[in-house]
Amino acid sequence: MKQVVQNYKSGELSLLDVPVPGCKPGGVLVRSAYSLISTGTELMKVSEAGMSMVGKARSRPDQVAKVMQSVATNGVPATYRKVMGKLDSYTPLGYSLCGVVEQVGTGIDDVAVGDLVACAGNEHALHAELNWVPKNLYARVPDGLAPRHAAFGTVGSIALQGVRRGEPQLGEVALVIGLGLIGQLVVQLLAASGVRVVGVDPDPVRCELAERLGAAACGDPASAAVEAAVAELTGGLGVDQVFLSAGGGSNQPVELAARLSRDRGRVVDIGKCRLDLPWNAYYEKELDVRFSRSYGPGRYDPEYELEGRDYPIGYVRWTERRNLACFLDLVARGRVDVEPLVSHVADFDDAVETYQRLKDGELKAVAVLFRYPEHTAEAVATAVTVPAVNVKRSPTRAAKTPVRLAFVGAGNYATSMLLPHLAQRDSVELSTVVTTTALSAANAQRKFGFAEATTDLDAVLDDKSIDAVFVVTRHSSHAELTRRALLAGKTVFVEKPLALTEDELDSVLAAVEESGNDRLQVGFNRRFAPLLREAGKRFGTRTGPANLRYLVNAGRLQQGSWYLQQGTEGSRFAGEGGHFIDTASWLLGADPVSVYAVATSGNEDLQVVLRYPDGSTATISYVTTGAPGFPKETLDLIADGRVLRLDDFVRASVFSDGTVGSKRWVSSRLPKARDKGQNAELAAFIKAVRTGGPMPIPLESLVATTAATLAVRAGLASGAPVTLARAR
Repeated sequence: MKQVVQNYKSGELSLLDVPVPGCKPGGVLVRSAYSLISTGTELMKVSEAGMSMVGKARSRPDQVAKVMQSVATNGVPATYRKVMGKLDSYTPLGYSLCGVVEQVGTGIDDVAVGDLVACAGNEHALHAELNWVPKNLYARVPDGLAPRHAAFGTVGSIALQGVRRGEPQLGEVALVIGLGLIGQLVVQLLAASGVRVVGVDPDPVRCELAERLGAAACGDPASAAVEAAVAELTGGLGVDQVFLSAGGGSNQPVELAARLSRDRGRVVDIGKCRLDLPWNAYYEKELDVRFSRSYGPGRYDPEYELEGRDYPIGYVRWTERRNLACFLDLVARGRVDVEPLVSHVADFDDAVETYQRLKDGELKAVAVLFRYPEHTAEAVATAVTVPAVNVKRSPTRAAKTPVRLAFVGAGNYATSMLLPHLAQRDSVELSTVVTTTALSAANAQRKFGFAEATTDLDAVLDDKSIDAVFVVTRHSSHAELTRRALLAGKTVFVEKPLALTEDELDSVLAAVEESGNDRLQVGFNRRFAPLLREAGKRFGTRTGPANLRYLVNAGRLQQGSWYLQQGTEGSRFAGEGGHFIDTASWLLGADPVSVYAVATSGNEDLQVVLRYPDGSTATISYVTTGAPGFPKETLDLIADGRVLRLDDFVRASVFSDGTVGSKRWVSSRLPKARDKGQNAELAAFIKAVRTGGPMPIPLESLVATTAATLAVRAGLASGAPVTLARAR
């Protein structure tokens, strides 16, 4: 693989071929998509490397002190060899990137292969094609956040930690000195916190940018405009906080901070600037000088960074990793905008030339990104494989009446939407309910009349008298429980989703192939809804391509819902998006061949466009920011001069051109309640189990819908259409 390195002795930069790092326990191997050049810290390091030995010594007096200590301990010859050996070595560059998990080390269970993560650390998030990153130095990227924006995660964490050290409060006024990359982010974070900001920088372009991103006023440190703005905003009292995000050898920033601070104001040093504090000025105002240590608590602690030992949240609310995740969330929700900061995007192969242009001043930039080989275009088409269904079917036996069912899981959906229908059927016997807690099993047994309640799943799978198993647990367990039940020879009904990753889907199909048991149903109930089926019948057979529009007004979830645990349970769309894709595919009579997905409204709303073999398209608008009183699901199917309209499974209409004028069918009356097809779906499933007939939905269709749902995440990550490639 290739990596950017520098010889600190000669200052030479190289794009070097180096071995791929191993995937050690406690971390993940990440393939870089974008990495960010810190135009402050990194360029300072590059400039230092080009200095003479005397210049290097003057710029790093701390290192000179270490050398002198070594001379006193080990003597001049040994110290000289040690120092020259260290100088004449390659050192890495970079500390902020976004990439895709390529391999997961032992002990890691919060991300999977294929997940997009933001990474931090000057030893782990390097300008390299592959990096090994320990657990506490990466965070999963929210769905819909572009990789180029997630690459800002580390510098964003630095800015965020600096703001936290200032302890801003609503209505305060802050001064940000230095409007480079960190300073621009500090301005936005303060503005998002309800703080009015005055910015200081000698570059008028950066001042203008900061004002566009939320600063109340900006100006040159030598101008009277800055002092006038502070006086106007504070009534002449001075700013509550000063954030030093400037670099260089001038002492002007700390002097300006003292002059414009209020009595007992706070001065936070984020950058690396000269700090010869004017004693009288700081003493008379009793200014509180604080330092912000990089990304936050945990930095430079090897037990935290390398061994993955987290700090308890009750004692340390914001750690390195929690700051990283918080900043990504702010960008994903549109509270911080990093796109205006991107001055240049360079291909990784041009890394050396890019550094040289920055060093020479030819390229003036706030932020520069390296784009890695697989992301050399802003939108590169990707593909998700739709696995082939290869099965030598075992003989199917008809079940005796009544059909004996076992439930694995008895949560809200099972007890409100499935079990009430099944409990009323004479042809069904609710045999056993399995839950992880004894009390929930006992409650389900009491309410629905299960013959047995247990926490022992193996006993249920080994029970030859049980005909079918319902898997109605949390999303992360669906694939594994389905796999085990299929291998045990059971007919399986699993609530959506069937799988959260391509590997999980492959594992289910491997169980089908191994056992010859393809008796599987996923809870895609909407295609069974009586009102939709009647409307589809009235609409009739198509001859040309169709345009389908499906609006899902999903609404917001309550705080604490396990649906929000994206790290383990997948995104919200991954959990329920299959419903809408399956409905569209059923109405269009085919499986999709490509998926294009974009996020809007700070990643809370999704637009998913499906393309079908005959040229038909289906657009699913999945929104969480709509009005609660608006219907949850509305659907329009348009083709051949006809329109089918479904209003939230309460009312349906079909409009068509007749030989004489226009014809219209409207559902005759409102049903007593929305019928989304669960009862009809269960009836079809029980019939298939009882008779040994075909399953209600072909396995190939279940697989295609699951693959299309998984492709949404891939499309959001790449910003490009995803081809659904059929495996041969």
